[in-house]
Amino acid sequence: MGECVTAPVANSPTGPLANSHDLPRELGLPDLVLTQILFIVGLPWVGVAAKQGAAHVVFWLLAAALFYVPSAVVVVHLNRRMPLEGGLYQWAKIGFNETVGFLVAWNLWLFAILNTSDVGIQAAQYFEYAAGPGVTWLTGSKWFIVAVSAVIFTGLVLLAVRGLSVGKWVHAAGGVLLLVTFLALLAVPWLDVAHGSLPEFHPLTTATPVLSLMSLNLLGKMGFGAFGGFEYVAIHAGECRNPVRTIGRSVMIAAPIIAAMFILGTSSVLALVPIDRIDLIAPIPQVLAIGFRPLGLAAAVAPIVIAAILVVRVAQASVMFTGNTRMPMVAGWDGLLPAWFTSLHARFRTPVHSILFVGAATFAFSVTGMAGVGKQEAFQLLWNGSAIFYALTYLVMFAIPLFGRTRASFAVRIAALPGFLMTLMYVALSIVPIVQVESRLAFGLKLSALVVVTNALGFVIFRRATPTRASD
Repeated sequence: MGECVTAPVANSPTGPLANSHDLPRELGLPDLVLTQILFIVGLPWVGVAAKQGAAHVVFWLLAAALFYVPSAVVVVHLNRRMPLEGGLYQWAKIGFNETVGFLVAWNLWLFAILNTSDVGIQAAQYFEYAAGPGVTWLTGSKWFIVAVSAVIFTGLVLLAVRGLSVGKWVHAAGGVLLLVTFLALLAVPWLDVAHGSLPEFHPLTTATPVLSLMSLNLLGKMGFGAFGGFEYVAIHAGECRNPVRTIGRSVMIAAPIIAAMFILGTSSVLALVPIDRIDLIAPIPQVLAIGFRPLGLAAAVAPIVIAAILVVRVAQASVMFTGNTRMPMVAGWDGLLPAWFTSLHARFRTPVHSILFVGAATFAFSVTGMAGVGKQEAFQLLWNGSAIFYALTYLVMFAIPLFGRTRASFAVRIAALPGFLMTLMYVALSIVPIVQVESRLAFGLKLSALVVVTNALGFVIFRRATPTRASD
């Protein structure tokens, strides 16, 4: 990897800003807009929303009003006041205290590890849709999934070490491919209508929502789950050119594009796949495989587009993985983790030790998540677990303007309240699986134990680090 240098540990309030000067400022507005789209538009969400049937349009609009807009307002407000490398970690530390800040960073770290760890499962599923049912015997093998995961994580580590000077182009390419893929997703029902294989298609057909525990569960997922992520690029504030201006503008540009992609993409899923047969791991490849099948020569397009989706998913994993490697580095700056995590690559100026550690931990989670369960349940367990960790950090983010030490206008506080409540509902309902599992009770207990035990471990790590830091 090359020799490393260790950045000085900073305990003062100005430490994060001072240490950020050691980082190359690679990211401009176009990079951030495409990264926002790539990061936020999770590939499974159109499948989750389609479980609502024709009521999905109403639920998407509710999710946007109660979570999407509030999160955008709060993120822009906090980034303007605290444009620091580490993003939400720094906001929580300054807005509340170091304990809350560390636990936010810990949960962000766990979220990204679990969310990235399912990329091998998804890649295997995409490969099956591209190659056909003849490879099901291979893609259903846990050893195959482990091997795919090992290859992908090795690539992510090498890319992260190389830095955002290269990584931003991978992320931009992923964002462009995601837009192209969604154009194909939106077009395929119309192509089937023109071909005569689909009788009709009305993308904005709506129905009155039915309120139930399941519909509220799905609304929470469509709110926090699908629309969460505006704050994630702020982790790289110290690597952005003019972060106060560009991060806020990227949010404003990306928001309406993302909302349209979700609403229209869900309509395409419903047009071609029965609700009870929606594949929550890979709904977009499923739709494209079904939609292009009756189109004769056009069927050759489906494997190409599905391969593009696989590239998109890997690019999304790269965004998350790269951001996640900054958490131990910034905590190391504050003396909460060993200075080993702050070591920068001599040439590329990236936190090479933190990258290697996060890579190893992510691969370990990916392997253990497959133990003793089926592919759909393993994906759901990893996905729900990662999202609960992320939601806990959002509860803190919305609480900063409501209850924190930093002042916020009345309008920002009003915006933060529905976002806080939507996130709280999401956390409460996330232990309920939306796919068939072997035991709902066992699923809920596994998930609850995962969250409680890991946060207790994080608190112990913080408490053990605090006396050491105070004696420095």
